[in-house]
Amino acid sequence: MLTLHTAELLVTGPGAVPLEDGAVLVEGDRAVRVGPYGELGAAAPHARVRRWPGVLTPGLLARGADELLERTYYPDDPYEVTELGADPITGAEALEALKMTEARWGNSARRGTQKLLARGVVAVAGRFTTASVRTAVVRSGLAVVPPAPYDGTPVLDPLAGRESAGQAYHGVLEAGAPARFAVFAVADEAELLERGATTCVATVIAGRLLHRRR
Repeated sequence: MLTLHTAELLVTGPGAVPLEDGAVLVEGDRAVRVGPYGELGAAAPHARVRRWPGVLTPGLLARGADELLERTYYPDDPYEVTELGADPITGAEALEALKMTEARWGNSARRGTQKLLARGVVAVAGRFTTASVRTAVVRSGLAVVPPAPYDGTPVLDPLAGRESAGQAYHGVLEAGAPARFAVFAVADEAELLERGATTCVATVIAGRLLHRRR
């Protein structure tokens, strides 16, 4: 089935010239064409159309994902929030007090991957040693790439600390490339960098809509 994703602005990769009313035509797990909405719509008149507000870009890469998912606990909302609070829990002493089990790490990682998808993340860099965490990541649809260098403490927002939004993009959008992208409710890349990845309204991986802001 063909699906045509279109937004007010399309950025196909780092340094690319933004295209107004751009679109990505998706078939299965691949982008088959990328270009102006009018041109792609005419070429595929029977495609399902998903029209998004803002900027459509390649999906983001989260660095330090092993720290984010294997050494950070995300309380289960609403069941644990009263006791533990809503913020992620880090630090050896705090995690030791939680008496973490393999299953509990897996459930936390599942919640963590949902937070990443909600920030336009399509790939994570890290090396996972906990089986339940690896399983949660694989099931989430996120691609796993080797660890990448980073400064400071890893955070859920891949745009934090970047000099440009393009530095956080994972891959490019072109014909034949994986259908792996995100849409952010901003006017351009400058506003995306300023406001961050929580402006994400949709995340697509392998042609599947895995996150949509409600």
